[in-house]
Amino acid sequence: KKWKCILKCDDFETSLMSFEKLDRASPDLWPEQLPGVAEFAASCKNPITNSPPKWMAELESEDIEMLKELGSLTTANLMEKVKGLQNLAYQLGLEESREMTRGKFLNILERPKK
Repeated sequence: KKWKCILKCDDFETSLMSFEKLDRASPDLWPEQLPGVAEFAASCKNPITNSPPKWMAELESEDIEMLKELGSLTTANLMEKVKGLQNLAYQLGLEESREMTRGKFLNILERPKK
């Protein structure tokens, strides 16, 4: 009985084999799942280059220093920095709301009558 099971299992696996040839070159058949991944992967194939990556070309020295600073933070320090930025964004939102209310009361934002 063991031999019959093995033969039947092999026949079953063989029947599941597909010999279909798929043309993977077509972008219509195989669209890029995540935009930009193929470009990123191509840029990583040759890591030894003299020119900086495209995204770094527009950065100023202050931006690069900020990236280095953020990269050197521990997880806890980075989370603290994120919380500080969230608090700052909240405070700016409150200030903007006050200024918009003030503008409304002073009729600064009123549309001209036609």
